[in-house]
Amino acid sequence: MEYQAAGRTSNHRALRPDQIGKRAVVIGAGIAGMAAAGALANRFAEVTVLERDSLAHAHTPRLGASQGWHSHELLAGGLTALDTLFPNIGEDFVRAGAVPVRINRDVRVELPNSDPMPQRDFGLCGYTMSRPLIEAILRRCLLRHANVTVQPNIQVLGIETDANRKRVTGLQWATVRGRPVTTMEADLVVDASGRGHLTEEVLKTVVRHKVRETVIGSHLCYRTAIMKIPDDAPTDWKLVLTHADAPRSSRRAMLLPIEGERWLMSVVGRGDDRPPTEWDALLDYVRELPTSTIYDAVRKAKPVGRLARFLFMESVWRHFEDLESFPTGLLTIGDAICRFNPVYGQGMTVAAKEAVLLHELLAVRASQPNPLEGLGQEFLSKAKYLIETPWTMAAIPDFAFPNTRGERPTDLEQSLRFAHALSRIAARDEDAHRLMTEVWHMLKPRSAYRDPDLMRRIEAETAEA
Repeated sequence: MEYQAAGRTSNHRALRPDQIGKRAVVIGAGIAGMAAAGALANRFAEVTVLERDSLAHAHTPRLGASQGWHSHELLAGGLTALDTLFPNIGEDFVRAGAVPVRINRDVRVELPNSDPMPQRDFGLCGYTMSRPLIEAILRRCLLRHANVTVQPNIQVLGIETDANRKRVTGLQWATVRGRPVTTMEADLVVDASGRGHLTEEVLKTVVRHKVRETVIGSHLCYRTAIMKIPDDAPTDWKLVLTHADAPRSSRRAMLLPIEGERWLMSVVGRGDDRPPTEWDALLDYVRELPTSTIYDAVRKAKPVGRLARFLFMESVWRHFEDLESFPTGLLTIGDAICRFNPVYGQGMTVAAKEAVLLHELLAVRASQPNPLEGLGQEFLSKAKYLIETPWTMAAIPDFAFPNTRGERPTDLEQSLRFAHALSRIAARDEDAHRLMTEVWHMLKPRSAYRDPDLMRRIEAETAEA
């Protein structure tokens, strides 16, 4: 088994000077939950992760991870964040079969109506693998902490507070097989459940209005196939990303290597332009992408197993940071705060960076008299700035499609022209390409584009277009 059963912390166990509580409980054993547990491991005597799904099959997606069969991208900023929490995790990925990828040397990025981006080597390394393998390795790294337990098949029914509704005291849970409801006490509860409903239920008793949300309705349909990599596979790239020709066509695809010498191909369409359910029809669909690279690579292949399907209706950002009060002992992280459009591969990286933020805040607060007081508010106010860049970078291409729902930015056309001009400059200029890559991989904020010289070049490029 890769998990340990949840135990109990003795009330008589003395805390180390660097520890701030007896027990922290994390709801959800996805990427955000395990990264958060890694941030908590050295600050609590016991960290318990409760997961609704079974974790018995390390190479099969959890039922709760509906997108688990599809392509996932851990950006360079996310890898750096995970390495902070789990040192040398890249070595664990490689030993488990993940494929090292040099950014951007091994990546063919295909833009509509232009040549592919140059495959320059920026000294950055990433790893491609299936979502189940990422989660299995994170669990393995997390459980190296003797005080961390992961318990599957647990349904959290609600988060409990004190009589004044100002402090979280624990939660109620039951097994999915019907064990009676049980209460678990905790100094800190982290909601990494993905939907944020548990946090919202608590907040209904604290605030009298609904938490503000920003919603972008993109109405995506994924279709994913896994196949053996052929002997005559191209050698000039490992990963191909073919962008959609917006707004004319929403078709987009990614082909990447995963463990077991296999390719994973995810094809995406919007609205009624859904990728077909049968392999031959899906090949015809892929043939109509703006470029033929992916079709040429897979046209003779046969998928291993069924074609997986995933619908994604909307991105949602819950603005918990707006609240003037937030219960002490509660913290929300990952998709429970902001669920990103998965086609841009940002969610895992944001979750990992949020966990590092938590790690840093706890380090500062460990010496304070009441380290958990105001932690949730401070975390959420700072997490906002981690979310802003990827949210904006996803919103711009999403709103390039006229059927996308949501409040369009007033400067959308200007932003689209800016993005196109930057891509053209980056194709010619290695320094601009490096900067664009660093921003996309969340190593630098989007404000890095405000460099005066770069802004002048973009203005000139836009004027000539």
